Amino acid sequence: MLASRLEQWNLLADDARVSAYRKRSLELQQHFSMDKDLCFCHDIKGLCDDLGFEYVPSQWRLFIDASLYSLKAVLLHIGNVLPSIPIAHSVTLRETYDNMTFILDRINYKEHQWLVCADLKVVAILSGLQCGYTKFMCFLCKWDSRMKSEHYTRTQWPPRDTVELGSYNVIHDPLVQKENVILPPLHIKLGIMKQFVKALQQDKPAFQYLKTKFPKISDAKIKEGIFVGPQIRELIFDANFDATMDDRELAAWNAFKKVCSGLLGKHKAENYIALVDNLIKSYHHLGCNMSLKLHFLHSHLFIFSG
Repeated sequence: MLASRLEQWNLLADDARVSAYRKRSLELQQHFSMDKDLCFCHDIKGLCDDLGFEYVPSQWRLFIDASLYSLKAVLLHIGNVLPSIPIAHSVTLRETYDNMTFILDRINYKEHQWLVCADLKVVAILSGLQCGYTKFMCFLCKWDSRMKSEHYTRTQWPPRDTVELGSYNVIHDPLVQKENVILPPLHIKLGIMKQFVKALQQDKPAFQYLKTKFPKISDAKIKEGIFVGPQIRELIFDANFDATMDDRELAAWNAFKKVCSGLLGKHKAENYIALVDNLIKSYHHLGCNMSLKLHFLHSHLFIFSG
């Protein structure tokens, strides 16, 4: 109050700064600890009690992801009825097997046994698989990423019934059972969009329109098909983008839009299997490579059946 009044009466210098610090987080700090640059919650139930709701492990999902600046683990409530709860954060740790083991141990994952949702890189790490452009990169089956002649025709691949170190790109013991892994549809959508853009010919109007539509995106990112969710939604409702495509490109784009609205969005259409089949066929005719995201849509539709 004193600082506000002094500023109001012009008794403070122009470069003076007034800051106020709230103390509402002090009562929650007792549930958190620090260990090796990781801030984590060691008492999930006590934290939920102080936040004012009952903690039921089966109603929460563990989300793990990293950016250029931090690695975080967050609890997400089913249906977003309750707000998300950050339970682990670090600005120095990166997405490695040792760090994932360290985080799961500190938040006591074995006791809670949440279902885990993450991108395919984190899923591979949690499954003990070798990261990168490996031959057997699917954590559910033994899909051969180099057998390109059968990618768009073969839908049944041998399942990963057992995990053997040193075979099929398994280099570590799995940290999470494959039955406890959920794939966020957004990551699937981003990967399919990437394959579509990379299949466009760069001298054709459709690709040139993308450069005009998003001038702030570098040419390198557009060439690799790196777009975010809001940009994809903007293109979906852009009739001018549809007008720049030829018949094959438009067929693949329309199939992609139907899968986004009928499977990868908030609602699941009754004919979602037919929508995915049409997407796979149109992408094959366009000349897209079979990525791991397309493989999940092609042969693991049960992931999105819930």
